[in-house]
Amino acid sequence: MTRRMFDHLFAEISVAAGIRLPRYALWLEIHSLGWNPDAMTATQAVAFVDSAAPSFLERQGLALAPRAERRLRRMVAQFDPDHPTPYERFEAWGRAR
Repeated sequence: MTRRMFDHLFAEISVAAGIRLPRYALWLEIHSLGWNPDAMTATQAVAFVDSAAPSFLERQGLALAPRAERRLRRMVAQFDPDHPTPYERFEAWGRAR
């Protein structure tokens, strides 16, 4: 598996927080849980959102509202790294031209 799940988690948690979070700090946080961010599973990503994301965000001086937490969890849980995102599809179409 590629790093797609980590990339998606990074994007979604940054959107939820309203700022671009430090990517390397997120990578280290996931790695400290004993998971490989480069081969992260959907189950691990959801578990991170449920358990470790609040403390990670707190260390960044941030907190999510309950509604934003629910949205983040839903967006991470629904992501399927086996299917290209709309952005990736458009990017491929652009390269084909």
